[in-house]
Amino acid sequence: MSEKNTMSRAKLVVLGRDNCGKTALCVRFITKRFIGEYDHKKEVTYRCRKTVDKETIDLEILDTVNKECMGPASTSLESSIKWGDGFLIMYSVTDRSSFEAVSRLKRLIDHVKQTLGIPTVIVANKSDMENGRAVRTEEGQALARDLRCSFFEVSVAEGSSAVEAAFGQLIREVRLEFQRHLLAMDKRSRVLQMRHVLKNKLTRSKTMQW
Repeated sequence: MSEKNTMSRAKLVVLGRDNCGKTALCVRFITKRFIGEYDHKKEVTYRCRKTVDKETIDLEILDTVNKECMGPASTSLESSIKWGDGFLIMYSVTDRSSFEAVSRLKRLIDHVKQTLGIPTVIVANKSDMENGRAVRTEEGQALARDLRCSFFEVSVAEGSSAVEAAFGQLIREVRLEFQRHLLAMDKRSRVLQMRHVLKNKLTRSKTMQW
């Protein structure tokens, strides 16, 4: 496969309510370390290079701050969505409201991107906190099916393998969407070339008739 047909960079956006573990997830994926407490009021963009399916890719990962999907704050959120190639929507199994925000965020992604099938993965965090669980695994799976998204339930605190699996799946979906885009562009180019050839033939035919 030629380099121009290979996606070498991707922009990923992590969305979700406060305190569901978005920053811890990003840091765990990039460094394999877990740091439990974060307090930042601004969006942060992380940059790293990862290998997925034996292909290296440079990633920019935008860790968003909590914003509602309506009102003035939605403008900034829409800008973040316009920027991204793929999306990871996160909720905490201990926070019902963060789970209920997932559908709203997915609808906003579809609205901003003006298309369906945008690479999106849903991640349920804090699976180690069974005593405080407010969202059953089956509910997360059902929501992901309804929204046509991949689903992962993880504990960012306990390990990195499930986190890497979630990001790996998102990167695969982003790559697949990139290939679809290339195929669509190639098809459009061929159609335009055929129209040009037919136009030239018709022009020559009319010239010969005269």
